[in-house]
Amino acid sequence: MPDPGTEIKMSSKPTSKSQVGPAPKRLCSNLFLSIKFFVFCHSLLQLAQLMISGYLKSSISTIEKRFGLSSQTSGLLAAFNEVGNTALIVFVSYFGSRVHRPRLIGLGAVLVALAGLLMSLPHFISEPYRYDHVDFDLPQDSASSLCTPSQASALPSASIPAPSNSSCALYSEAPQMVVVGLMFLAQTLLGVGAVPIQPFGISYIDDFAHPTNSPLYLGILFAVTLIGPGMAYGLGGLMLRFYVDIDRMPEGGISLTPKDPRWVGAWWLGFLVSAGAVTLTALPYFFFPREMPKEEKELSFGKKILSSLDDKGENSLINQGAGNSPNKEKDGEAQLAPDLTVLQFIKIFPQVLLRNLRHPIFLLVVLAQVSMCSMVAGMATFLPKFLERQFSVTASFANLLIGTVSIPAAIVGIVTGGVLVQRLHLGPTRCATVGVLGAFTCLLLGLPLFFMGCPTHPIANVYNPSTLPENGEFLNCIQLCSCSKSDFNPVCDTRSHTEYVTPCQAGCTEVQGDPSPGHGSVIYTNCSCLISGIRNSSIISGSCESSCSHLVYPFILLISLGGAVASISHTPAFMLILRGVKNEDKSLAVGIQFMLLRVLAWMPSPVLHGSAIDTACVLWADTCGMQSLCRYYDHDLLRHRFIGLQFFFKLGTLFCFTLVFTILRQQDKEAARSKSHHNSVPQEEKLALKLEKNSGEFKV
Repeated sequence: MPDPGTEIKMSSKPTSKSQVGPAPKRLCSNLFLSIKFFVFCHSLLQLAQLMISGYLKSSISTIEKRFGLSSQTSGLLAAFNEVGNTALIVFVSYFGSRVHRPRLIGLGAVLVALAGLLMSLPHFISEPYRYDHVDFDLPQDSASSLCTPSQASALPSASIPAPSNSSCALYSEAPQMVVVGLMFLAQTLLGVGAVPIQPFGISYIDDFAHPTNSPLYLGILFAVTLIGPGMAYGLGGLMLRFYVDIDRMPEGGISLTPKDPRWVGAWWLGFLVSAGAVTLTALPYFFFPREMPKEEKELSFGKKILSSLDDKGENSLINQGAGNSPNKEKDGEAQLAPDLTVLQFIKIFPQVLLRNLRHPIFLLVVLAQVSMCSMVAGMATFLPKFLERQFSVTASFANLLIGTVSIPAAIVGIVTGGVLVQRLHLGPTRCATVGVLGAFTCLLLGLPLFFMGCPTHPIANVYNPSTLPENGEFLNCIQLCSCSKSDFNPVCDTRSHTEYVTPCQAGCTEVQGDPSPGHGSVIYTNCSCLISGIRNSSIISGSCESSCSHLVYPFILLISLGGAVASISHTPAFMLILRGVKNEDKSLAVGIQFMLLRVLAWMPSPVLHGSAIDTACVLWADTCGMQSLCRYYDHDLLRHRFIGLQFFFKLGTLFCFTLVFTILRQQDKEAARSKSHHNSVPQEEKLALKLEKNSGEFKV
């Protein structure tokens, strides 16, 4: 490796044999002086980084149950990594190539890995998970929430006992704040660490790759990194099958199965796996030079691909990528900030921001992308939880469906949009047309989702009390049983399809047999408080199964098709932005675009979706007088508000793209009218009009 003093003086020509040392050193040097190896390393790093940032969304409902969080709080947690990212992303455009980009990428990746370790820390500093909410000096068993009428009759009045002091101490506000604060801090570090990874990696590849190979390398990079979110959901589906305290399993095991609503999977394990993957992929970046010899050879197979796609037209993506050589890009950046200090850059940035926001095409396309990203952010964060609640599927299975169906469908849509722009030579107006058609089709595919579900089954003393004829007698019965308000051990009466929060509320006094841990459902007998009126009957543990479970497959299919169609407009929208701003503003325009997407979409959307989900709650967990997570939702209300919010953002995307299409259509008509007028004027006036046109700004 050359020392820092000689790095900048390196020639772009291949090193001669006389200048090279021993074979192992030459092999190592050549490896880290290869832009192909950098593309390989950067693809793996971005895949691992997206996997660790997407893993939280796959386990968001599990973290809610483990630490008693509302959906609004968990949505804020999911969006908090954008805070550090947004605060620093603009300065990436300023620093450019002034820093040692590979080392800064490596440092950012180390910070991302540290954030992953910090996210798993609450598991190790918290007490073991107690799914039956009994004291720690009592065993966790199926009899912890049975009806005890003999004790109730001995009391002066039929009152519900309060939780013990030792139980309440576990749920005090201070430990809860520490745990939540650690996760928020980890999310902030995750956002800060992710700032230099993608921008510096793309600029490094574009600077030192052959101009013709650069688009191919970037295409490979994006194709590999798109797999990251899918792998995150797949990893979540795998880890949530294990019990949360797999590293400290209680003696005798547990009597829960993954289908039990009290089940909490090993959410923390995925963060350790992802952090290890990020750490391994970050190591090579500390050995790459600040500047490497520019690639001189064009890839043979790349030449064949590019020649088959090249249309020699002004709308070709490949021509645009090859034509924008690093020198031209640097010249464009130099016109904006040749030797500006940080303070000068901060002063000039608002002018560039306002200049771009005054451009109607740029503003409308960014607003369309804001609406689309808001839809994606809410869906990515809370779709697993929605599937769990609406269709009674496990968290593991919900993540598996999203990772294997929805994410690949979105990848296919993005690739299809790029191919359409390339092969059909789409101009600005046609790019807007693709956006309008994609948004309209996505809107139509979302309409059936409002009706794909069924109402919540009856829950005694919680939901739909009008259908429970013996409600007064039922309340008297559970008072005699001395049932605790904080217990949660749902049981189901399969004959009436009615659910009870605990066996105590059903009046059950015995457990049939002694089931082995994790095998089958527990059967409770001698239940005397059943709404059905059948005395001394038996019921089974667990929530009642949804009668709409079979609809999960068509639901996820429609969601995936809508996402794929909406993703087709991703590349056309990006091309509209690149063609709608000045050449010297392109670098900052892209930075402004991503900044606005974070501020207006990725940050508020999860909180907004979480708040909408919370409004559909019909029973909140009450632990020592504190409201924590939601136990039961009104399924119809949950579906209408969650899908309705998605529908609202789809409508906003369609509206913005329609305005873009209208403006571009009007500009085309004016251009055609001007051309016809140009053909009708004398030759002398044509020359004058041509000179005036060349001196003015070229519009979209």
